[in-house]
Amino acid sequence: MQEFNALLELLAMLIKEPRTGLLATLLVIASISDYRTYQIPNWLTVSGIIFGLIYSMLVPFSISHGFLWALGGLLVGFFILLPLYALGVMGAGDVKLMAMVGAFLGVTDTLHAVLFSFIAGGLAALVFAVFNKALLRMLVNVKSAAQLMMMSAIGGFKPDIQIEASKSVGKLPYGICISLGTVAYVVAKQLGYA
Repeated sequence: MQEFNALLELLAMLIKEPRTGLLATLLVIASISDYRTYQIPNWLTVSGIIFGLIYSMLVPFSISHGFLWALGGLLVGFFILLPLYALGVMGAGDVKLMAMVGAFLGVTDTLHAVLFSFIAGGLAALVFAVFNKALLRMLVNVKSAAQLMMMSAIGGFKPDIQIEASKSVGKLPYGICISLGTVAYVVAKQLGYA
């Protein structure tokens, strides 16, 4: 019964608070685009970032959850995924999408959304590798990338972890994982599980 009431509160929040409903809509559009083209359009992420910042300034959740709260979330989302882009394991659209999520959620919730997104991405990668009968190849690639990153951290050089096309397991539209992880976190938080 408590979960049902929390779910009703979530639905009411979507109606009363357009920020959450718009975030979910933008995430669905980003997922569809990433699935179809392996790209997340700039108009989507930039307009989402602008809306999140301006809306948080005009209609803050509370006195402490205004513009700076949204800006902090944007920066956290951006800078957590930026190293993965620099290493070539994630696209720029994914980084901008997480920054957009941050503008809607603030610092603390963005950290949780990133964690949920990483979990969703890991599970999706496993399913993708098993479905394509490439689990062993994926594990070897992960091991090689981790070793190279560790050696570069110790030696102080930029790692080059580009995987040969013949050894790659395939391309995963990570925007879908960001979307699933973010929505899962928002719902889990509303239901009291996160």
